[in-house]
Amino acid sequence: RDITKYNELATAEEAAEETGWKLVHGDVFRKPKHSKLLAVSVGSGMQILGMSVVTLVFALLGFLSPAHRGGLLQSMMLLFTFMGVFAGYSSARFYKLFGGDDWKLCTLMTAFLYPGLFFTVFFVLNLLIWGQKSSGAVPFTTMFALLVLWFGISVPLVFLGSYFGFRKPAMEVPVRTNQIPRKIPAQPWFIQPLFTSLVGGVLPFGAVFTELFF
Repeated sequence: RDITKYNELATAEEAAEETGWKLVHGDVFRKPKHSKLLAVSVGSGMQILGMSVVTLVFALLGFLSPAHRGGLLQSMMLLFTFMGVFAGYSSARFYKLFGGDDWKLCTLMTAFLYPGLFFTVFFVLNLLIWGQKSSGAVPFTTMFALLVLWFGISVPLVFLGSYFGFRKPAMEVPVRTNQIPRKIPAQPWFIQPLFTSLVGGVLPFGAVFTELFF
């Protein structure tokens, strides 16, 4: 009886200790199912983050004046274009961390996936505004200039950053990954991807809807 009680106590103490990082450290650095898409998302996120940080710094230093109409948007577009080198470098380093070797496809997706998606939505919306004969439509010369910036500067910079990223040795993870993946428990309904995606879109949609109709 004493041995059984001692074993039960030891098991309870071990279960209490295996929480937090100790519980998941063997699965944190496991290669995800869509590692290439994750690497592309990380690269594009770093591009947006770099653009935002530099824009805020320039605004705080007084280089971006509210009196100059469109100056903020132009600066953000130029900075986003030149931050392509960080997008390529980040996606390459992250993709190589998980043992990816298809660097050409990863670089192409980094250069065209999210920027292409944003440009397509922007182009369709601009066509609708242009069809309504609105003065707020962006001229086609400006659209062509955006394409020149994208293909002439951003895409080569993404390839340049990816080249340097893949040339560096892969990052070493601090812990060893378990051979058998831990079973993920069932998640509650309010953190399912579909629900969180819908909730995440309510705020920007509500802001645009209110601006247009009220």
